[in-house]
Amino acid sequence: MLVNSMTLDSLNRRFHSRFDLRPDQAEVAEIDATFRSGVEFRGTNLWVLIFAIFIASIGLNVNSTAVIIGAMLISPLMGPIMALGYGAGINDSALMRSSLFNLGLAALISLLVSTVYFWVSPLTLAHSELLARTTPSIWDVLIALFGGLAGVIGATRRIKSNLIPGVAIATALMPPLCTAGYGLAAGNLSYFWGAFYLFSINCVFIAMATLMMVRVMRLPSVKLLEDRSLIKRRTVIGLVVVMTMVPSLFLAINLVQKEWFDTNAARFVQQVLRAKTNVMVVSQEPDFHARQLRVNVVGDRLLDADIKAMELRLPEFGLDGAQLALTQSGQVMPDMNAVKRDLLNDFLQTNRADIAERDARIASLQGELQNLRQSVAAQLPLKDIYNEVRSQFPQALQVRVASGFRTEAEKVQAPSAPGGERPLLLVQLKLRGPLSAGEQERLRLGLRTRAGLTDLEDVRLEVSVLSPVKVAVGKKHAR
Repeated sequence: MLVNSMTLDSLNRRFHSRFDLRPDQAEVAEIDATFRSGVEFRGTNLWVLIFAIFIASIGLNVNSTAVIIGAMLISPLMGPIMALGYGAGINDSALMRSSLFNLGLAALISLLVSTVYFWVSPLTLAHSELLARTTPSIWDVLIALFGGLAGVIGATRRIKSNLIPGVAIATALMPPLCTAGYGLAAGNLSYFWGAFYLFSINCVFIAMATLMMVRVMRLPSVKLLEDRSLIKRRTVIGLVVVMTMVPSLFLAINLVQKEWFDTNAARFVQQVLRAKTNVMVVSQEPDFHARQLRVNVVGDRLLDADIKAMELRLPEFGLDGAQLALTQSGQVMPDMNAVKRDLLNDFLQTNRADIAERDARIASLQGELQNLRQSVAAQLPLKDIYNEVRSQFPQALQVRVASGFRTEAEKVQAPSAPGGERPLLLVQLKLRGPLSAGEQERLRLGLRTRAGLTDLEDVRLEVSVLSPVKVAVGKKHAR
């Protein structure tokens, strides 16, 4: 029994020694000086902050990840946030007030500078790096919390490591503020509130992580609080944490549901539409918020019964309540030689009057079809549209512009009734890099206006990206 007790004690000591933070912990005075040194924004810190704002704004504007990372590394925003948590942990009210004031001042300066930059910048498109900061979720809370915990450990060591720069990159304090500035400059409040909420998440949970680690390391307090004051402070901190975290939970649930919808929509298209040999799927656009799956196909015309049968299969793929919006383009034209052979057979079986009537009917239908094609071509200035798209995207590897016909899923017209169809503009782009959803939407709006169309659904845009392997090979040859 004594041997077992000694063995357990030995294992316990080894376990604690693995996770013990005390051996390389700095002196209390050094830790205190480290946290207090980055609180105030004056002189060097203020100028570095302004330069970091410009660098982050430019990086977001040109969609450069490397530039944005550089802005994160030189940004001094981490100082007052960690000092706020440190002040709460050691009951230093003066340090907490100073940290809050300087953090608010830094946020205000960042918003003003980034707003002015984006207001005067000729580049107005919202790229992927910018859009990524407008929809925070619970995962951003976890990143800020664990990043803050790692940052406190790094700041309290005798030998400073690369933890603090890593935390700055992981939590990304500067880009959300600059994205909020873009939202103000563009008049897009959803971008502003989304980005500012992400910044608030980072601030609250980095400070919370600092407070937790200060308590775990048992750093000495400046003063002891009365029970009433201690309860009040803990209540305020708890309310702030909960109020900051709850919206992110709902956003995370919405994000997961959207991912499920997109995945189920892709399975439906793969197993139902692509399984048909007489049609080819050109594009698919699942819309979670509208509960709609928009699919563009070419090939043989699908009948009302076929489309209804597809819609009935939507619940099988977890798409209950969703609507299938099918756009059919590029109707397959009949074989004129076969038509002639049929006419010859009819000639042998009917009299000349019937043949003349049939010829007149065929000529009339061909005339109507030709008039429809000329009308569509006249309505859609394809050559001018092609030149404008090519000038707007000079780096595009391929630009294709074509016209077709559009039929609503619930109003499918037979091939013999071309008059019931609507003109459709088809544009295909092949680029070296991705084009964000916002850029695609603005391009479609511009194409609709240029083509003189009234409905945005009359414009179909397909963007493909050159594979990374091909890009790398191209750069190698360029060198």
